[in-house]
Amino acid sequence: MVTLAQAILVFVTLQRLFELWLAQRNTRRLMARGAVEHAPGHYPAIVLLHAAWLIGLWYAALTMPLEVSTLGLLAFVILQGLRVWVLATLGTRWTTRIITLPGEPRITGGPFRFLSHPNYAVVIGEIAVLPATFGLYMFALVFSLANAAVLTIRIRAENAALDHAETASP
Repeated sequence: MVTLAQAILVFVTLQRLFELWLAQRNTRRLMARGAVEHAPGHYPAIVLLHAAWLIGLWYAALTMPLEVSTLGLLAFVILQGLRVWVLATLGTRWTTRIITLPGEPRITGGPFRFLSHPNYAVVIGEIAVLPATFGLYMFALVFSLANAAVLTIRIRAENAALDHAETASP
């Protein structure tokens, strides 16, 4: 019998697989239009972090009984709504890599009116909230700290890439 925690992880796993497909499709289309990838060196660390986070959650869900906090689940659902808002706002420019189109302005609509990097705010929330929803507080802390280290590199690189893309000629 599938537990509620396992059902949530099925959703998250399928969501991530869909997002990887979408990101690859968008990346191919952007590159065909003359886009440029920036700072690819840290990308494997991001993939490893997210894979380890999901595998760790699956391990916990398969080896121990996990209670699901209603408040935590509500917070996670809200984060999913914000995730959809970010993806919809970025449209075909959303990828898991740092890809820019020379001469294209930054996206400033949707959640970007409020935050420079709303997708990372969602990811920060998810990495902390989902394990905490299952009562895995130390897991949430460890992965939140690892995510903070990776995002420090990522956001710096992305800001530089976006600044460069806005001033570059197409």
